[in-house]
Amino acid sequence: MAFSSSIVITGGFGALGSAIGIAAAEAGARVCLVGHGAAPAAATLPANVLCIGGVDLTDTQAANAALQQAAQALGGVDALVNVAGGFQWQTTSGDAFDAWDRMYSMNLKTAVVASRAALPWLRQRPAARIVNVGAMAALSATAGMGAYAASKAGVIKLTEALAAELADEGINVNAVLPSIIDTPQNRRDMPDADTRNWVRAQDLARVVLFFLGPDSAAVTGAALPVTRSPRTAG
Repeated sequence: MAFSSSIVITGGFGALGSAIGIAAAEAGARVCLVGHGAAPAAATLPANVLCIGGVDLTDTQAANAALQQAAQALGGVDALVNVAGGFQWQTTSGDAFDAWDRMYSMNLKTAVVASRAALPWLRQRPAARIVNVGAMAALSATAGMGAYAASKAGVIKLTEALAAELADEGINVNAVLPSIIDTPQNRRDMPDADTRNWVRAQDLARVVLFFLGPDSAAVTGAALPVTRSPRTAG
């Protein structure tokens, strides 16, 4: 896939989604950012970036409508990047199951619903792509991370299943598994943390672009850890 392609990014208004969108647009792609909240000001984004706000990606009809709108505006859809998600800390012995329901809906259901909505459009393109954003926590959870880690482990299994289901159609499906992403929100939430091994959104965006581009043609069903060692972080 050349970067004259059309790319839809869910969770596109957050730090990571917008970083991927800007990187893809600067590489020549036509980009649509889809988000739950209000769209950012057009002046903050490249001219070849479209925004669709107010979309509940847990709702099939809303996702279908958003993907149709994106496809019509972009002239089709070559790739989908599932960034939409969130985090909630809660121990398994806590009184409520709110975190489990919320993490499932935000991190896994949105990826399933968006992927299903995108498939009719992706099937019309050669060498189409889906890239899912998982998390390193899916491989090793710590206290209070059960709900989040389980939902992100589901993203890995979704990636594997979709890759197998779509292999004969030439649609590659892969996932990136970042450690903590260096965002303003994470810095506010963890003011005393050592941020040297956090992943910069711009660095993760470049890894996503690899999976979107022609150099990843022989890769599908992969879940790639994206981390930074304190010795190499800068």
